[in-house]
Order: sequence, then C-alpha cells, then structure tokens
Amino acid sequence: MSCLRLRQLNLHLPRRHLLQEISLDLHGGLCLVLTGANGAGKSTLLRIIAGLQPANRIELPDFATRRPRAAAARLRRLVTYIHQQPYAFRGEVHSNLGLALPWSIGRRERRRRIDEALHWADLTHLRDAQAIYLSGGERQRLSLARAWLRGTPYLLLDEPTASLDTNSRERTMKLLNGLLQQDRGLLIATHDLDHLAFPGAARLHLNEGHLMLGGGPRKPEGIQEVYA
Repeated sequence: MSCLRLRQLNLHLPRRHLLQEISLDLHGGLCLVLTGANGAGKSTLLRIIAGLQPANRIELPDFATRRPRAAAARLRRLVTYIHQQPYAFRGEVHSNLGLALPWSIGRRERRRRIDEALHWADLTHLRDAQAIYLSGGERQRLSLARAWLRGTPYLLLDEPTASLDTNSRERTMKLLNGLLQQDRGLLIATHDLDHLAFPGAARLHLNEGHLMLGGGPRKPEGIQEVYA
C-alpha cells in the first residue's frame, strides 16, 4: 500500500495563521473526508498538498528537503487535484483526455489509452463532443478520467458532488470507488457528508487552522491513528 506522509504544514497569511502544524498521511486505497466551515482553509490545504500553492513550511519525511517549493514540485508528480468546478479545455473530449498523457507516447497507444479512459468514465458516446458544452456531471467524469489517465497515486477533490443531480452523483461515486479499488488514495473536501460514504473512510475536520479527527479535540499525527 502506497503512503504519502506530510508533516509540519504551516501557512501564514498577512493577518492570519491559516494552517498550523498540520500532519497527515494519505494511503493508497483509503479515503479521507475533510470537513470544515467556509473559509477554514480546506481548499487551500488541498492546493498545498497538490503542490499548486507553496506553504511557509512543509516536511515530506520520505523526500529529503525542507524547502517548500522543492516539496511542491515533488507533490505535483504524486498528486492530482480536481477543483470544485472541473475545468474543460476547448476542443473535443478526447483531446481533453490526451492532455493527461506524455507526448512521448505513440499515436496508436495514445488513442488506445484515451479510449480506455472514455469507456471507464462512460463517456465513449461523447468522444467527439466539445468539452466546454458538457454538463456538470459530464465534466466531473471527464476530470476523473483525466486523473485516471494521469495515474498519480493520490487524488484530491474539492466538493466533487456539489450541484450534481442524483444520477450524476451516483455515477461520480461509482468512479471514486473504482479509483479506491485501484489503490489510489483520496482526500475529499466536502459539506456533503450524506452522499460520501466509502468503506473505511475517516473524517478529518479543519478548525481554526488545526486538523482534528472527526471534529474531535486532538490533532492527528497521521492516518495510522485514524485507522487504529
């Protein structure tokens, strides 16, 4: 089982210490559900873990550096982040998926992998559709298919079921469960706890800059505590 360990994550804003001494582990095949009030810093935490925003301090025990920007570069190779409103690039759906693949892959192999991703996400019938005109649920599945193709061991999602109808929500959950079965680790920020039920999932709560177990009073030192 793969594991990504993060320690001593801190982020200072001009008039606020937004994230304080955060430590957590992401494990392949397991899901963490992150809750917290609006403005608590959930989306910011996801962006930092994805390497999209440097922290003031962050330690990766399995990667020998304490430089936040070097850590961010390392995280970008391990983590894929999906925004609350998944982005679709101009062009066909299959072209959007191709962006997740290295250009060194040959044309035939590239098409094979894209077709596999389309089938996995139930988007084959939309292969040649213009991606910017997809519905919210279709865009979510497109983003998950890009993540599936990119193949990073960890996936972070910001409110993946927000504004989805029942059918789209169920299809999204099916794909997320499929990623867990493929040993991908998930960290999901959400207010929609009623619709995010994964076997063995653990809840973390972000409050006043601190990460707590299930909204409780103590800070986790890693996922091993959550699953003890």
